[in-house]
Amino acid sequence: MSLQDDLSAVRRNLDELTRKVERLEQQAARRKPAAASPPDPSRMVTVPDTPYDSSLWTDSDDEGLGARDRRAP
Repeated sequence: MSLQDDLSAVRRNLDELTRKVERLEQQAARRKPAAASPPDPSRMVTVPDTPYDSSLWTDSDDEGLGARDRRAP
């Protein structure tokens, strides 16, 4: 495949992408935005402000830092 063929293929793909984006924009403009409904209280969960029990984390590693007793390579 020559450079000219590659450029022609890229141009066709870009034209097709442009047409599809324009079509999506037109479809989005025709749709009415959905009305925001208030949250359903039965699905809400109360999270207490009290600190978590530290024993929950005794065997855990620090996320992204690795294990506490090992060093990074």
